[in-house]
Amino acid sequence: MPHSQPRRKIDLVIFDCDGVLIDSEMLSAAVLTEMAAEVGFAITPEIFRSDFLGRSFATASARAEKRWGRGFPADFNMNYRARLLARMKGNLPAMPGVRAVLDAMRAPFCLATSSSPPRLAVSMAETGLGPYFEGRMYTASMVANGKPAPDLMLHAAAAMNATPESCLVIEDSEMGLRAGLAAGMQVWHFIGGAHMQGMAAPPEDVRPHRTLDSMPALHDAFRELGLAT
Repeated sequence: MPHSQPRRKIDLVIFDCDGVLIDSEMLSAAVLTEMAAEVGFAITPEIFRSDFLGRSFATASARAEKRWGRGFPADFNMNYRARLLARMKGNLPAMPGVRAVLDAMRAPFCLATSSSPPRLAVSMAETGLGPYFEGRMYTASMVANGKPAPDLMLHAAAAMNATPESCLVIEDSEMGLRAGLAAGMQVWHFIGGAHMQGMAAPPEDVRPHRTLDSMPALHDAFRELGLAT
């Protein structure tokens, strides 16, 4: 069950990137699964969701080592990033309806992502969303601990001169939801990405304040709070 809607002023909206602004997670999963199989790791959709979705690569690698008793080869991350970036070019869609939402925003907004800076740069260029977030993009490389730790959310809030309690986080992954909640922020769960179809609800201890299944639904919710026209 969701939390009751808090009555507090929202001064900043923090968007996740992959799975919220861009519909990229199925592509990421395909490349990761393909490459992992080449080195003897069988990554099922369930393992991708539990161990990789929304996590930094360092965190995901540690979980892989715990699960299989051995880590990825030393050059795996570099090769994965290279193959993913190559696959992303010409194949990376913005989330349907996201431009209408961003064009209508009245409240300040930014993005906070576990993506590496090179991947984020390709994502923004391929989708054309870069101009919306110029100077307001924050990655896990900027903080000591990636999601589910609150560090990245708190960093984004501080950089945008907003208090944590006045921030609203839009996230798709359990790790992102945990990060926003740990930061003391209001958190909405966006489940409109292709990778979310058929996915189970978050665990009982992860309770977003609201769940939205499409960009039009998110737009309507923003309008209700006066965050968008």
